[in-house]
Amino acid sequence: MEWRDEGIILGTRKHGETSAILEVMTRAHGRHLGLVRGGRSRKQQPVLQPGNRVDLLWRARLDEHLGTFQAEAIEMNAARLIDSAVAVYGLQTMATHLRLLPERDAHGALYETLAVMIAHLDDADAAGELVARFELLILDELGFGLDLSQCAATGSRQDLAYVSPKSGRAVSRAAGAPWHDKMLALPAFLQRSGPSADQAALEDAFRLTGFFFSRHVYEPRGLEPPDARAGFLAALRRHHAAGKAIAGE
Repeated sequence: MEWRDEGIILGTRKHGETSAILEVMTRAHGRHLGLVRGGRSRKQQPVLQPGNRVDLLWRARLDEHLGTFQAEAIEMNAARLIDSAVAVYGLQTMATHLRLLPERDAHGALYETLAVMIAHLDDADAAGELVARFELLILDELGFGLDLSQCAATGSRQDLAYVSPKSGRAVSRAAGAPWHDKMLALPAFLQRSGPSADQAALEDAFRLTGFFFSRHVYEPRGLEPPDARAGFLAALRRHHAAGKAIAGE
């Protein structure tokens, strides 16, 4: 068995004295693992870092086997990302979300989205919005997508301000007013025409996605929310606090 594909490295772990097991998100073969012989060598270690984009050759005797990878660098992103706590935690958060999907199931759109996000993940002002949108994509791929296109009660596409915790559908400000204390806030930036997000909007966005991850994914599978996600949110808060301090607010 053999294939060649492009992938983004999600993580590695040691195997034996000199090798490593590489975890990648590939364009056509989904999230995939493989053994890299000599993966802990000085030559290989800089290549096998999370966030790097690589050309992969996978071989195995049978399709269900772990198999071996040969990896060559296409784009070395890790050195750029490592200096930003927001970027490091953001990448770890996305990797954790991708592990919720079945291994080796192709998700081409997610791969392309991940590649775009890594290009901008070290921009802390943009990273929050990017990861929030990525979480919506993951929910959709898992079969629990939210419908934020129109009001569940009236069909209106205007002034959408809430999301129903029961249905996962958007609700307009007027229709949701009587139950506003039971609704989840819908930040404007999650809608196509929405403005850039401030810290309050980001908090609302991650509260929204976190609620549905807990209900539909973590609790049914007996999982805890990932530590990386909490680290990412904390890093975002530190970034915004530092920005306010510099601005004298």
